[in-house]
Amino acid sequence: MTAQVHVPSLLSRVGTAWVLTFAVGTTVLAPGFTHYAEAATHSTKALNVAASKKGAPYRWGATGPHRFDCSGLTLYSFGKAGKKLPRTAQQQYNTTRHISRSQRQRGDLVFFHAGRGVYHVGIYAGSGKIWHSPKAGAVVRLERIWSGSVWYGRVR
Repeated sequence: MTAQVHVPSLLSRVGTAWVLTFAVGTTVLAPGFTHYAEAATHSTKALNVAASKKGAPYRWGATGPHRFDCSGLTLYSFGKAGKKLPRTAQQQYNTTRHISRSQRQRGDLVFFHAGRGVYHVGIYAGSGKIWHSPKAGAVVRLERIWSGSVWYGRVR
């Protein structure tokens, strides 16, 4: 016997969601939730990879595993999490699902821009902070978002 139960706690994350519960206690989530959970897993893995590179030196054009520029760190981190990203910050912005500040979650990408052009990218860590490889002479670090000129993107 199968019963459908509405789960209000999931509504804010995935829209309308239904859970099917079988008599044996097995729970199956709606297909839309599976996609959300998979994306969250990749983003969480990428965030953890970026954090594990704390202290790695910046090097223009570097994609790891020991030196990074900003988009090299995001490319490397998501690659280790099983998602392929293009090379530059602008290209990465162009391929993500654009989201609002209120929708951002840990593991989303944060793009710094001037006008229409993206010039820097980091991985959102929560509490208004990002993991990033900032500039020559610096190292991969956790830092507060310092500008209001940012856009957010979710890796699909």
